[in-house]
Amino acid sequence: MDRTLAYRDPSLSLARRTEDLLSRMTVSEKIAQLGCAWSTAMVADGAFSEQRARAQLARGAGHVTRIGASTGLRPAESAAFANEIQRFLAENAPHGIPAIVHEESTAGFTARDADQYPQAIGLASTWDPDLIGRMADQIRQQMVAVGARQTLAPVVDIARDPRWGRLEETYGEDPYLTGRLGVAYVQGIQGKDVREGVAATAKHFLGYGLSEGGHNHKPAQVGARELREIFARPFLALIQDAGILSVMNAYNEIDGLPCGGSAAVLNDLLRDELGFDGCVVADYFTTALLISSHRVAADKAEAAQMALRAGLDVELPMLDCYAELAGLIEKGELAVEDVDRAAGRVLNLKFALGLFENPYVDAGRAPDVYQTAETRSVARELAQKSIVLLKNEGDLLPLARNVGRLAILGPCADDERVLQGDYHYPTHLEIIYRSSDQDAGAILPRPEEVSFGAGPFFPPTVTPLDGIRASVSGDTEVVYARGCGILSEDDSGLAEAVEAARGADAAVVFVGGRSGLMPGCTSGEFRDAATLGLTGIQQRLVDEVLATGTKTVVSLVNGRAFALPAIAATVPAVLECWLPGEEGGNGIADVLFGAVSPSGRLPVTLPRDVGQVPLYYNRKWSAEQVIGFSADYSDLPAGPLFPFGHGLSYTHFEYEDLTLGASTVSPDDAIEISALIRNTGKRAGDEVVQLYVADPVASVTRPIQQLAGFARVSLEPGRHCRVRFTLDMSQLAFFDRSMQFMVEPGQINVRLGASCEDIRAQASFQIQGEERHLSQKDLVATRVAIEAA
Repeated sequence: MDRTLAYRDPSLSLARRTEDLLSRMTVSEKIAQLGCAWSTAMVADGAFSEQRARAQLARGAGHVTRIGASTGLRPAESAAFANEIQRFLAENAPHGIPAIVHEESTAGFTARDADQYPQAIGLASTWDPDLIGRMADQIRQQMVAVGARQTLAPVVDIARDPRWGRLEETYGEDPYLTGRLGVAYVQGIQGKDVREGVAATAKHFLGYGLSEGGHNHKPAQVGARELREIFARPFLALIQDAGILSVMNAYNEIDGLPCGGSAAVLNDLLRDELGFDGCVVADYFTTALLISSHRVAADKAEAAQMALRAGLDVELPMLDCYAELAGLIEKGELAVEDVDRAAGRVLNLKFALGLFENPYVDAGRAPDVYQTAETRSVARELAQKSIVLLKNEGDLLPLARNVGRLAILGPCADDERVLQGDYHYPTHLEIIYRSSDQDAGAILPRPEEVSFGAGPFFPPTVTPLDGIRASVSGDTEVVYARGCGILSEDDSGLAEAVEAARGADAAVVFVGGRSGLMPGCTSGEFRDAATLGLTGIQQRLVDEVLATGTKTVVSLVNGRAFALPAIAATVPAVLECWLPGEEGGNGIADVLFGAVSPSGRLPVTLPRDVGQVPLYYNRKWSAEQVIGFSADYSDLPAGPLFPFGHGLSYTHFEYEDLTLGASTVSPDDAIEISALIRNTGKRAGDEVVQLYVADPVASVTRPIQQLAGFARVSLEPGRHCRVRFTLDMSQLAFFDRSMQFMVEPGQINVRLGASCEDIRAQASFQIQGEERHLSQKDLVATRVAIEAA
């Protein structure tokens, strides 16, 4: 390494190295750093092709697009391929600048052999930041092992509309919960030393989860105050508390401004207000969509100019519109400084990741961190904790392991594919390897070489039927019948399923959906829905099984927040299993038979009917009270089927001795809130203690309540602990009538409970003193301490 060049000297600051390298680069070389090259475009005859690489990387590249999420390469092969690309750049590209290989990892590294954990909505149901952090650390190790140094995750969109197919990729509807889980994910994946970590990318900025009609890409009708207090809040948490290195724009528009081409969104709000100083990368094809979809640019040159000036640093998935930047500079229509600013951010990230010093990985050791006992254990624990027991009449669950005859029914009982979400491997790659019924027009380039070709290469996956068979006693007879498909109207299998149920001591019916990006999927990106009920004849299957009189459990396997009033009214026990990943079957069986007590809690509100959408817990007071009239619909109650935070257990918890540290607090102070939590049941279990606050009278309208803290506690029967929350008053700040961020004096109500509606203890305190004006950057998260008794 030639340390006589300042940018090659790791002892110098990142800023100094970046400045030096930029000074040595031509305009075209800088522009190359703002783009990306398809990994599979550099393959010929089943191997890395220098000739093809030369066409892609002549001037270098900022990023290389998804080796794992575009191929069927195994870890050692993937690592070797990444090494070849980096070696070519080191030996042939100007200044030997390495590339960042970016990948996807919303619910596990999207790559062959990588562990596939529960989809994000299931992760959110755990309400367990520590466990999510452990998972993210495992993902980090698997990505770093193959040379992937940036992930396009996590998704921290606030999801208020279950019709939106991408709800499953989110952590739900609440900004505080989303922020804390997102912080844990980012800390785990970036690591204690980013030189051994993966740059996380918070997406999608901003308002993407509340699109018109729940339809992907459509405009978001959100006011400036709500945009900041709800939708931007998780991004702020990741910036302030986790030091996230990258942010991705959203496809949607806000008040006429496409996010990917708006300086008001990407510069004024993201950088100036929220304090982000990292790299902004484009969601795929964002720049071209400024022409074809948003119609705010006439051609690629205009789109490139708009996006770059707005603050979009890197064009993904390939250098397209940004290839026009050199011509704009030559014409005097764009300043070189605009390119320097973006290229400097890209180079700064590469220096921070240590890519100049360590661009290669040990390919032979890459498989060592995949599918280990530890990763499988974390996947199983996440699956267990993600499951939400919605209903359990007569304590039907848990089932006895020695039940005589058990009927396992439904299209989701023995299908490894339906346990996966749209960004799991290989579900996500269906858009590449499936040749039939494609409506995407081959958006992603298919690797033509057999050794690189993608395919349905599932990790070792435990289906519910597998898990149940492994859990029951040797005396139990397990009878399986699929009954019907997910979408099909074919009822030829119903009779077999009904007969299996009729002769059983209990029946577990697994119904739900199929997540993915392709036609035939019921949720996922591009797979929005106008209705929220079960598809095909699945409801008929449930009804006919119930009609046999057999004790029946319904297990929902889906990424969407179903509206299932019929099931909720008639089925005695209902489990929400979401998309539980590779250990899903074991996690489900562990809950069904009581090896663990269910402890998942809803991160979204489950509506009664699609007509209620959007329905979320932290609504305004005016949504709750109507002068002189009922707030209900004329044909339906206004309340949810199941509220945010809901989830039952096999044991019982009592809340005692709610104590506030003071009766009055100044606007720049904090207050301690504590309570005893006691397990009064006969089983060990976990309780998720939820802290809600409410500002009953304020200068602008405020939510009825908002989550301000939570704690997951594990208690043996008869044991108790004290949970202490330290609530900083900044958590109660809001934008006043003049859009100043402030803490206002007045009464604050404290509510502690097991869901937003199951409140077990209440108190109040006063904020006294002058209004406190602060920056959003001054927000302090609630601290939690658990004292065992």
